[in-house]
Amino acid sequence: MAQVTDSRSGRIRNAVGEQVRRTRRFVDETEPAALAIIAVMALSLFGALVGFLAVSDWTIVPFAAFLGSSAVGWVRYQEETAYVIALMMTVSTILILGLIVVFIFRESIPVIRYESATVFGITVPGIRMFIQPEWDAVSPPIRYSMVPMIHGTVMVTLIASAVAAPLGVSAALFLSEIAPATVREVVKPGVEILAGIPSIVYGFIGFTVLGPWASDQFQTTGQGSYLFVGIVVGLMALPTVVSVAEDALSSVPESMKSGSLAMGTTDWQTMTSITLPAAFSGVSAAVLLGVGRAIGETMAATVMLRGVPRLTEPLVNVFYGQETLTSIIARNYGEADGLQMDALFVAGVILFVTVLVISIGAQYIEWRMHERLGGEI
Repeated sequence: MAQVTDSRSGRIRNAVGEQVRRTRRFVDETEPAALAIIAVMALSLFGALVGFLAVSDWTIVPFAAFLGSSAVGWVRYQEETAYVIALMMTVSTILILGLIVVFIFRESIPVIRYESATVFGITVPGIRMFIQPEWDAVSPPIRYSMVPMIHGTVMVTLIASAVAAPLGVSAALFLSEIAPATVREVVKPGVEILAGIPSIVYGFIGFTVLGPWASDQFQTTGQGSYLFVGIVVGLMALPTVVSVAEDALSSVPESMKSGSLAMGTTDWQTMTSITLPAAFSGVSAAVLLGVGRAIGETMAATVMLRGVPRLTEPLVNVFYGQETLTSIIARNYGEADGLQMDALFVAGVILFVTVLVISIGAQYIEWRMHERLGGEI
C-alpha cells in the first residue's frame, strides 16, 4: 500500500508541476486585454462563491459580472476563455467537494463529544456510538448509537453484492464473449435503461409485491426484511455491474484471445484464463461500483424497512429488517434537530469514509493488476 501511495503521490506531483508550467506559458503568451478579462472572471466568480456561502442578497451581482465577462471573453478571446472556464470549473468542483467534507464533519462534532467515553483513563470521542446498541432520541438517557444502522447497511450490502456480483459478471461475460452481435445490440441498451429507473420505483415494487409475499410465506410479523431489501438493491445495482464489466471485458485485445485459442484452449478456458484476468481491474471496479450503489441506496431501503433503529435477534436474521445508515437519514432529517440532527451527520460521515475506503481499494486493485500484467485495461 505504501508503494501505491508513493507512486500516486509522484504522479500527482508531476501533474501539478506540468499544470503550473502550462499556466505560466499561458500567462506569458496571452494579451494584456485577455488577461484583464480573465482577472475579472476569476474575481467575480470568487465573489459569487463568497456571497453564496454568506447567503448574501448581492450574490447575483458578481455572478452577473462573471457571465458578462465570460461572454465578452468568448467573443474576443475564445481559446483563452475556454481554457480559463475549464480550469475554474475544475477548481470549483474540488472546492465544493472539500466544503461538503468540512461541513459534514463539522456538523457531527457536537454528538461525537456527547457520546465520548473514557477508556483506560483516555477520553475517546464518540466511542459510545460504536459500542452501545441502543438508539433512543426520546427518553432519557438519550443515546445515539450507529451500531444498528451499520449492521443493517452491512446486511443489505452483503446480500445485494451476492446478487449483483455473480449475475452481473456472468451477464457481462455472455454479452462480451458469447452473445451474437444482434443480441448484444438489443440487450445492452436495455440493461442500461434499467439503470435509469428511479430507486423509489424499485422500492415501491418491493414494498407492494415482495413485502406482502415474504410476510405470508415466512410468517413474519409486519413487512421489511434485509433479505428482500438486499435482493431489490442488488437488482438495482445489476445494470451498473453489467455495463461497466462488459466494457472492461470488451477492451481486452482480440490478439490475446486469438493467441490463447491458437494454443488449443477452449472458449471457456480462454475466458477464465485470459479475458477475466486481463480485465480484472475493470470487472472489480464494476463490482465495487455495485457495492457503492448498495451502500448508498436510500429510497428502496426507506420504503421497505421498518424504520426501527435496533438490532435484529439474532444478528444474522435476514427475515427482519430495521434500519440502515441511509434510511435513518431519509426518515428523520425533516423533524430532527439538535444532537439528533448531528447524529444523522455522523451517519453521513460513516458513509463517506466507507465509500472513500472502497475507492482506495479499487485503486489498489488497479495498481496490482497493472504491475502484474504490465498494462492497464
